[in-house]
Amino acid sequence: MQNCIEFNETHSNFGPDKLIRNFGNKLGLAWWAKVETQSPDVTYWFGPFLTKRSLKGNLNTFLEDLNKEGSNDITHKLIRCKRMEPLTIE
Repeated sequence: MQNCIEFNETHSNFGPDKLIRNFGNKLGLAWWAKVETQSPDVTYWFGPFLTKRSLKGNLNTFLEDLNKEGSNDITHKLIRCKRMEPLTIE
């Protein structure tokens, strides 16, 4: 079992939800938020999510955190796509 991942408590960060989200992302079916700020001038990619609804449900917390950190002029778009690193572009 050298090349296998066991799904138990020791590998909880590889749970089925994360694996499904990552697979959906590889197929270009995942939902992402492209979040842009002007001060500082940064683009953030927030995701992946399986549904647009789950993305919307989690996005406000991310936007509030950016606002608390001092980011200004925050805009966002919801996009269904395949996205890889980097998830922050300065």
